[in-house]
Amino acid sequence: MNINVIGSNQTELHLDNGDIVFFSYNTPVAARTDSGIIKTSTKWSNTTSKHINKWGGSGGKKVEQSVLDSLVK
Repeated sequence: MNINVIGSNQTELHLDNGDIVFFSYNTPVAARTDSGIIKTSTKWSNTTSKHINKWGGSGGKKVEQSVLDSLVK
């Protein structure tokens, strides 16, 4: 597991299985998995939406927040 700060309030968590989980502030909001990019369906804030889009998650499949939470538990 590896943590990479990529911007103000933006962090990537690189998991041992190859998945990359993107955090805005302290919340996992998107991920790159072997199935593709997924992003939260929860509307957190305009800033978090901008973070997701900047990270490359704009075209990702929307999933429930619990799916992203489960990647990091």
